[in-house]
Amino acid sequence: MDSDGTQETRGTHASPVPRPAGPPEVPAMPPLPPRAPGMPPTDGSAFLTWLRAPRPDAAPGVWRFGHRPRPAEAPEEIPTRQLLSGALIAFLVGWLIWSLLQNGYIGTWWWVPFDLIVPDAWRGGDSDLGETGTFVVYQGYELLIALAIMVGAARLGRWGEVWRRFVTPRFRRPEAQETRTVPEDDPAQWNELRAAGAVDAAERLAAEARSGLMRDVDHARILRAWQGVRTGRHSLAGFSGAVLKDGAAACLHPSGERDLPARLARHDLVTGQVRLGTTVDDARNPYTYRGTGLALGPDLLGTSLVAVGPAGSGKTGTVVRPLAESLCLHALAGRAAVVVVGAAGAGLGPADAYDVVVRIGNQESEYDLDLYGGSGDPDEAAAVLAEALVGDLADPHPGSDSRRSTTVLAQLLGPFRAVHGRFPSVPELRQLLDGAPGPFAALRQGLQETGQDSLLRELDARERQMGQPGDVSGVLGDRVALLDRPAFAGFFDTSGQSRPFTLKALDHPVRVRIDLPQRGHADASKLLARLVLAQFTASVAVREDRSLFACLLLDDATGVVTPEAVRGIQRLRSGNAGVVLTLRTLDDVARPLRGPLLGATGCRMALSGLTPWDGQDFAEVWGKEWTEARDVTDRQIIAETPAGKAVHMLRRVITGKAPTARAVTVRQVERERWSASELAHAVPAGHAVLSLTDVKGEHAPPLLVDLRS
Repeated sequence: MDSDGTQETRGTHASPVPRPAGPPEVPAMPPLPPRAPGMPPTDGSAFLTWLRAPRPDAAPGVWRFGHRPRPAEAPEEIPTRQLLSGALIAFLVGWLIWSLLQNGYIGTWWWVPFDLIVPDAWRGGDSDLGETGTFVVYQGYELLIALAIMVGAARLGRWGEVWRRFVTPRFRRPEAQETRTVPEDDPAQWNELRAAGAVDAAERLAAEARSGLMRDVDHARILRAWQGVRTGRHSLAGFSGAVLKDGAAACLHPSGERDLPARLARHDLVTGQVRLGTTVDDARNPYTYRGTGLALGPDLLGTSLVAVGPAGSGKTGTVVRPLAESLCLHALAGRAAVVVVGAAGAGLGPADAYDVVVRIGNQESEYDLDLYGGSGDPDEAAAVLAEALVGDLADPHPGSDSRRSTTVLAQLLGPFRAVHGRFPSVPELRQLLDGAPGPFAALRQGLQETGQDSLLRELDARERQMGQPGDVSGVLGDRVALLDRPAFAGFFDTSGQSRPFTLKALDHPVRVRIDLPQRGHADASKLLARLVLAQFTASVAVREDRSLFACLLLDDATGVVTPEAVRGIQRLRSGNAGVVLTLRTLDDVARPLRGPLLGATGCRMALSGLTPWDGQDFAEVWGKEWTEARDVTDRQIIAETPAGKAVHMLRRVITGKAPTARAVTVRQVERERWSASELAHAVPAGHAVLSLTDVKGEHAPPLLVDLRS
């Protein structure tokens, strides 16, 4: 179970990742109190309180940490004015009845039960009880009657509802200050380990938790390693030995880190959720969700997410950044592999939060990007590269494909790899696509010398097709030319002189950030984003260990959505993977692909500032629901008798309006959950409307969420 920095807990090796120069600073874990770097806390009470906090099962998207379930439907609530006035009137009525009884205005019949029950010897001043006892008996009976009147008035005036709505909330303690009892199955005692015979390991972990040496990432990481023991990937002896040796630091991530340099969002690694905001207490939200925290986790991201909103609506800061932070924590716990793609300086987290940072176009970048996705198969590499180069030029209808481009690239990549033992670099590929005679002659000679006739026929076919009508090599060459620029001279190297990152490494809990050079190279950035998405969808489909959740976060997916990309997104759920795409507008997606994109993603988010045209697409995919419509009609009352006319005249003088009778008609109608106009004009700044679907198929209707709380 030990790790040397390039080996993770399953015993398989990943590409070497950069290690910190010294011991990493370990900041406090929310909700643990802050402490100085390098100084462990002396008390684990905060961690134990967090660990033992209730996390009841809830509907998809509900922040489960400390959640208090609510009924499915809102109780019928009496208006405040009516409730308070009714309570006051009931009190006055009870007081009036008691006053009338005390003063004898309604007789003495209420003393009849007293006369029937109390013995004659207890009455009068010369009774056996004495004057004091007699006084107590009489006063006790009067008190009993007063209590009966008070109970009746309280029931009539709904005093209990007044107490619950206006008094109890003022004395309720904040959630963080509530005293939590230790559950019977205390997670801090690691009872599963004890039941399996690893008593010493359980005692060591329990002691680490009590002493404050354990945090949420340690707990999640050790649980992940224990799952490996239960499934047979690890031995119980190896796991116990690692825990007894390193305690809470056992089974470390290959980077050696136990936490992120900083956290901005609220995370709960027990449930795997990150909190994005609060569901607004609005009539358009289901009652179960109103006022609850809104959170996402791998169970929801496994169905993929698309977020649409104009610049400044908070896509990066309130959606992508918290999700990237959460998935990086999952990676440190050995649960996930994450790739975050965005423009340089987009605010996707510090470089220290990632294992691999690829800065394309920056000559100081330590890592390079493999243009061919680490594949050794020319056909597979050609398919992925063709999608990146001309996927956006293909017929946007879902049934289309780019087989011609794939065939052209395969006719070149196969012979080149057979001769040189590698795939061509960007300048070499551009020359081959342009039909330069020198490279073709060199390939033919090499194939003839090695006797590879089948590949020689491929090369001859490519030469015959060049210049023919419908040949796409010219278009491919123009797109490759976008990468054959001086700014990218040191990138996409295939000679083995650089450190290329390949998405084949998603078999390991790796954290990757790819910075795209959007300034001055917008078209090249779109091409590279399509390349990463194509490599991601191709790689996760052939992973050996699918228990590791893989996620691609693509900040600004303009020009990335293609027919093949939509088909790839549809296949991700079965591979325990998902993507997060953000768009400024759905106009950045071809019209025939907008419906399939929204249909392929289980989670859809419309941020404030959406255009009515984009709102119409969301309104269509969210559909309609049956609601209760109330039609109110006021009809003037015509008096027939002189007395009635006099009364109506008096009411008109007092109120200024003619007497009317109100008729209410209730009917069931089918209406859009959120109309295009509401999405465009009724979503406040800093808010979003979000629908959710988890990997089990459970749905959450569109919810209005405040992303700032």
